[in-house]
Amino acid sequence: MRAPHDLKTERPLAPVLEDVLPLVGNTPLIRIRRITANLPKGVSVYAKAEFANPGGSIKDRPALRMIQKGEESGELARDKIILDATSGNTGIALAMIGAIKGYRVELAMPSNVSDERKVILKAYG
Repeated sequence: MRAPHDLKTERPLAPVLEDVLPLVGNTPLIRIRRITANLPKGVSVYAKAEFANPGGSIKDRPALRMIQKGEESGELARDKIILDATSGNTGIALAMIGAIKGYRVELAMPSNVSDERKVILKAYG
């Protein structure tokens, strides 16, 4: 019997990255088979696995793009604060990207935001 660490993988190891930003939007497509088995031959259905984004949601994409656009236009610089009213995934994405890029991020959240979200946001600073 072989040890688990001796098992060969079918794909090469991923490159070492300096941060997770190149992974935003680079999420896998998954073929849906079981629930589509009765569709006509030649029809395939795929799901884009947005949960595989570094921040865990589809909101990573627009958050990164907003920050990139701000940088490109010169409206966002290190002395600026990223400010957003959010209770969800956009705030998590902005906090994650802000932490990576060195921006101060301030989020206005409703009082009923979950403790889980507060913990995640605090982890990003």
